Amino acid sequence: MEEIKQNWKKKSSWLLIAIAVVVVYKMLDNFSSIQEWFGTFFRILKPFFIGLLISYILFIPCKKFENIFEKVKLKLISKRARGLSVITTYLAFVIIIIIVINCIFPVLKESIVELFGNIPNYYYTLVNKYSELPEDSVLKSDIIKDKMSEFTNIDITQFLSINNDKIMGYVKNIIDIFSGIFDVFVSIVVSVYILLQRTSIVRFLRRFARAVFKKDTYETINKYFTKANEVFFTFITSQLLDAVIVGILTTIAMMILKVKYAPLLGFTIGLFNMIPYIGAIVAVGIGVFITFITGGLGKALVMAIVVIILQQIDANIINPKIIGSSLKVSPLLVIFAITVGGAYFGIIGMFLAVPIVAVIKTILCDYVDNKNKIRDEEETKINIKGIE
Repeated sequence: MEEIKQNWKKKSSWLLIAIAVVVVYKMLDNFSSIQEWFGTFFRILKPFFIGLLISYILFIPCKKFENIFEKVKLKLISKRARGLSVITTYLAFVIIIIIVINCIFPVLKESIVELFGNIPNYYYTLVNKYSELPEDSVLKSDIIKDKMSEFTNIDITQFLSINNDKIMGYVKNIIDIFSGIFDVFVSIVVSVYILLQRTSIVRFLRRFARAVFKKDTYETINKYFTKANEVFFTFITSQLLDAVIVGILTTIAMMILKVKYAPLLGFTIGLFNMIPYIGAIVAVGIGVFITFITGGLGKALVMAIVVIILQQIDANIINPKIIGSSLKVSPLLVIFAITVGGAYFGIIGMFLAVPIVAVIKTILCDYVDNKNKIRDEEETKINIKGIE
């Protein structure tokens, strides 16, 4: 009887392996359609993801307001502390957005309009500066010469008219994406419900996991769920705060240096700084290039040195103080994660790739450490038996 059971288990295992092979083959054979399906699925759920992100960002101020309302002696207020905290948080959030729109956006708009208006002048300035370089310059290699030849043959008037149309199209798409009535409404509603019912949601997920999984598995899931929540929350809130600090410091430094379009460049560097490593490099490169065209090589070099110093201060002092030691991920792994995340999920993928990789790394390291611990214990027992 025991032999029959073992044979049945073997046959069942081989059958499951065969089914798994067939499923994987079919998935690879229809990868494009599967990818399209997942793309559509994620586009549909985008408002829910945005709502979750908003609730994550607003959780701490909401919790602070709730604690304040709970301490109020008036029962009418203390009993409705959570609801009042959500309302207060959103009112504060809206006020901050209005202040940003009225104080920062006009300055950025002025810089953007001036920058695009001066593109023809900057174009001819760049061409003239290149032509003035000596023939033995590194920048006058055959490859760069060919590219510059193509660049100088561009009809700048036609180029600008085409790009203005494209720019207007991009702006329209951005406005459609971020101000779509349905998406915005669903995102806000989702974030409000998450903030209001966060305790119930977490309690249900814990009960569900406990009912489905064994005790050890449940405890492991609970452990990593808590860790993931901590990592994501720390990363998102700290990167936003860090971006604001870097943007302000960079803008002030460039205004002191009298760099043209300082507010726009500072805002861009702060925004790109939210994407670790790659974002800062790209933003500084853009800033140096624009400063070189508008202010010359000397100012561009000074600007590059100052911004790099600020980036180093941020990377070694400000950022570690804000984030702490919860995201110990190597630069190589960060760059890999950002590349993959950006390829599949765009800007959001690049932003969230780092905390996802940090959680996966924690799980893998714990798994490897546990396996090595078990192996060491087994080897120790074998050695003890050998001695005996």
